[in-house]
Amino acid sequence: MPAADAEMGTGDIVTDQYLQSVLNVSNHTRQQCMNLIDLAEASAISASQTPSLEVQLELSKQQKLLNSYISQLRELNRNAITKVRNTKQTTAEARQEIDRLHLELQNLYYEERHLQGEIAACESYDHKYSQLPLMPVEDFLQLHPEQSEDDEKKTMFARINHELSEREALESQRQGLLKQKQGLIADNKKRKDDLASLDKDLETFIDAAKPIQKIFEKQY
Repeated sequence: MPAADAEMGTGDIVTDQYLQSVLNVSNHTRQQCMNLIDLAEASAISASQTPSLEVQLELSKQQKLLNSYISQLRELNRNAITKVRNTKQTTAEARQEIDRLHLELQNLYYEERHLQGEIAACESYDHKYSQLPLMPVEDFLQLHPEQSEDDEKKTMFARINHELSEREALESQRQGLLKQKQGLIADNKKRKDDLASLDKDLETFIDAAKPIQKIFEKQY
């Protein structure tokens, strides 16, 4: 493949400007080597003849030009090595950062799963309020239509408070009835005690009246 075609094909693949400059210098160096070889072969057609001064000067000129290209290649090679080292360092630092971020992402993933488990446990927890015999929602909203626009949470709180007030009222009634019952029991006990005392007094009266009764019986 001709050098020009090879240069064109490689240039289509390599798009980095720095690498393109390296390829250009490399192609110039290769071409200069070919030119120097051709010149040396042309001057050595007759081995018995010593190259003329003009040919020697041209060979020296072409050799210096080749050395110049080689020096450029060496400098470019050193720069490329430095760039590779810097790129490796940058890549290593970027990899460390990616590893750190990946570890943080894994930790966030595990924390998310833990929180999801806690949320599921809370949602499935058998709360005591769910076991309360509350008034049905429909009946409660009919009784309190002003809360029909509230969300489920507020409605539940209102139903619990309603149940609490109803139970407190019933407990107050129960305590009142209990006091009435205790009062009736006390009255009944007092009446029983009064009747028992009356019976005892009556028996005492009868016992005391027996001698008088006997006197009346003797007279009649």
